[in-house]
Amino acid sequence: MRIIPNIWFDGTALEAAEFYAGVFREAVVTKIVTYPEDGLPDFQAHMAGRPLTVDVEIHGRRLSLINAGPEFRPNHSISFLLNFDPSQYDGGVDEATAYLDSVHDALVDGGGVMMELGEYPHSARYAWIRDRFGVTWQLMLTNPSGEDRPFLTPSFMFGGANQDKAREATDFWISVIDASARGALVEYDHGAVMFTDFRLADEWFAAMDSAVPQDTTFNEGISLLVEAEPGAELDRLWNELSSDPAAEQCGWCKDRFGVSWQVVPENMDELMTRPGAYGTLMGMKKIEAEEF
Repeated sequence: MRIIPNIWFDGTALEAAEFYAGVFREAVVTKIVTYPEDGLPDFQAHMAGRPLTVDVEIHGRRLSLINAGPEFRPNHSISFLLNFDPSQYDGGVDEATAYLDSVHDALVDGGGVMMELGEYPHSARYAWIRDRFGVTWQLMLTNPSGEDRPFLTPSFMFGGANQDKAREATDFWISVIDASARGALVEYDHGAVMFTDFRLADEWFAAMDSAVPQDTTFNEGISLLVEAEPGAELDRLWNELSSDPAAEQCGWCKDRFGVSWQVVPENMDELMTRPGAYGTLMGMKKIEAEEF
């Protein structure tokens, strides 16, 4: 089982992937899947032959960029935490800081600032920014004596109707997804989560409850694609995760916290090479591999 963060773009997925590949030291565009040349529904006819998804790998973490329309936009309820660990660089703190600053300056160009680059109680150098495509990033100089964590970690912020539900949601996800466990957990005095990180299918994620009121909440702008074995395993995940029948489409569903998931067979790439596969997929809610 794998979990791959997906980000929705309004026709700019390839541009964004190439941009990210140029920002980070270890980043590369790994795969481009295109829309079929014919047989698309009317609302997608103009996308024939254009990129459908573009995969980019950043320091070993795969992101899939969805090339679609203006229906959804990513927001700061799910951001990408970047850990700049001085122990991973020959130049130590100086090199880690310089790399952080260069990534910050590249990403914020044409975007915006949520928390200014500077010193904070949790990090000697930290910023929370939004790039030109609306994707938000938290850049943090990590304590080299702390536990080892990956460079890129998707991070959930719980607010609005989900205020103070970070512990409940992460407990639920850990119980549903195989090969999952909690890492660190730091709580406020009233029990809300200041910070936690956890593994789902052996991939690291992070979460926190917002310390201030939030109008923004989870949407389809960032979703989690889960590759599962067709049959009983896929059915179990779908039944556990899907809580809103109106959101079920082409393997997409929403859990009870409003987070969007794509539950797909692990052989999805092969299924999509079969004749008429795209039209078959568009007619489905839960994906039934045997119908391709």
